[in-house]
Order: sequence, then structure tokens, then C-alpha cells
Amino acid sequence: MKIPKARKRGQSYRIELMFDGKRISATRDTEKECQQWAMLKLLELKTEDKNAVKEEKHYYPFSALMSRYLNEVGCHKKSSQTIKKSINHFAKNFPNLAEMSIHDISPQILTNWRNERLGQVSPGTVLRDISLFSAIFTYAQKELFLVENNPFFLIAKPTQPKSRKRRISDAEIELILKEHNYQRGQIPLTKEQFIAWTFLFAIETTMRQGEILNIERCDIYNDYIHLPETKNGDSRDVPLTDSAKQLLMLIPNNGSKKLLNIENSSLQNMFGDRIRKLKLHDLHFHDTRHEGISRMVKLRKLPVEVLMKITGHKSPKILINTYYNPTASEIGEMLNGFN
Repeated sequence: MKIPKARKRGQSYRIELMFDGKRISATRDTEKECQQWAMLKLLELKTEDKNAVKEEKHYYPFSALMSRYLNEVGCHKKSSQTIKKSINHFAKNFPNLAEMSIHDISPQILTNWRNERLGQVSPGTVLRDISLFSAIFTYAQKELFLVENNPFFLIAKPTQPKSRKRRISDAEIELILKEHNYQRGQIPLTKEQFIAWTFLFAIETTMRQGEILNIERCDIYNDYIHLPETKNGDSRDVPLTDSAKQLLMLIPNNGSKKLLNIENSSLQNMFGDRIRKLKLHDLHFHDTRHEGISRMVKLRKLPVEVLMKITGHKSPKILINTYYNPTASEIGEMLNGFN
């Protein structure tokens, strides 16, 4: 708003302002004093007006916003179950923050939550939490117009954890198979044996756990498996090695649509229990992807661009820095192979 000019009235000056339909005036000895009064008065009136608007904002709990996001956006995403689980966990473990109005959630409050969360879980998990809840606030800001700013943008994020470099040795593979009562070439009959088969198939194909468990028989071809939808949203064709084909031949056709009748959670729990029993340090099922990619490079000498087609990575940087983890001995063998 432009400051009006003061008018001289006798030995003094008078200035008038119009704000929100009301006329306000003051008289001072000099024109400069009138200008200063006007600027301070406008600042005061604007501050009061903002506070009044803030006070009018109705109570809207964060829990209600999270539920709305889940029902209107999250449920349509491939990660809908993960989103639902994260929201439920937040509501259960941070009830005060969940029931706080979204208009009252500040960066300082979220910083305290972040610090408390870091004392419970890994930085990677906290980063995923921040990403989800920030997306929820962005939805409230840009789609629902409930808030003006996203407080998650103003908090410091934990340091990104280093990429995992866990490899699985041949000895560990044999221990895992034995713990699941499974032998190579055996037709799996029990759930634990099917999990052992999935473990071997994951190493041989570099496929993700969820991708294997969602294979449908109609998508299995002579030389490849077609994945209609993957983690990044695209379809992918995974070529089959002779070893992978032999593993597929072990699964009897019982007439079901899906190749395997195992839930992700069931596999994760049973496999995790066996790993803990064996006391294999820091080994996760997803490490089969690291191992499979590293073996493909070592045994089949595949170039990066071909590996990307197999694994579905869009960036060679992620493939090389995250999943390809050759040992020093393997690098030495490759160097000697060039002599």
C-alpha cells in the first residue's frame, strides 16, 4: 500500500490512511513525522490483521489430514499398504502430534519429533517418514488449500545412510538352504522350502522379493518373465538363465494364477527368523539383489547398459554405487584377466 502525502494544516501536518474500509488519521509537527507514523501504523494494522486471520483458522487435526490423504491419494499408489502402516504407526506412537491442528504444527515441533524418532529407528526410516508426511502437507497446501506453508520443508533431514554392501557367500547360502530344509534341485513342498526356492531364484534373476511373489504364470515365457508393473511403475522383461529355467521347472503347476502362494509379510517374517537363528550378521532378503547383480558382472561379464535392462534401474549411478558390490579379490581377478 502506497503511503499518502501529508497535508499542511496551519503550523502542523495531517495524514490520513484507509485500511479495511476505515479512515485513520494523525497530526504531527512535520511531514516526515507523518510519514513515519503512517508506515508504523500500516505495519501494526497488517500484523493485527494476519493474527486475526490466524485465529479464525479452524481446528484440523493432522490425523484427519493423514486419513484424507490415504483415502484420496495414498490408496491409489503401489505403496498404499506401506503408507497406511506408516500413518497408523504415527497415530499410535505420537498421539499428541497426530491430534494437533495442522495450523499449529511448527518446524520446531517437527524437529523434536525427528530427534525422538532417530532414537528409535535408522536415519533411512526417518527420511522415508519425513518424505511421506511432507507429501501429505504438500497435498494440504497445493490441492486442499488448507495451509500456506509446509513445515517439513524447514527441518533438517538426517544424513542419508551409506549404501549397503552386504554380499552373501556360498557358505551362507548353503546354511540358509539347510535351515529351510531345502536342497538344490528339490521340488519345494512346504512354505519354508518355497521361501528357500525364492531365495535362490532372487539371486539368479536379481528380481525383487515382491516381483517374484507376484509372478503370474501367464507372464512366464520360454526365455524371460514379463513384469507388468515394477517398483518404478514401468514394466520389465527379465531374461532367464538356464539355472533360472531349471528352478522354474521345480514349481508344480497346480492350476493357480500366481506362481507362488506366499505373502510378502510371511516370507519376510519366516526368513528373518531363520537368519536370526543362524546368527548371520546384517543379512536381509533384499541382499539377494546385490549378490545377483555382482555375480552377473563377475560370471557373465555383462556391461552396465545390459544390467540396467535386467534390473530395471534407470540410473547407472544407483546400479553401480548401490547394488554392484565386488570384493577386492573379485576386482583383482578382473584386473588380472586383462593381462
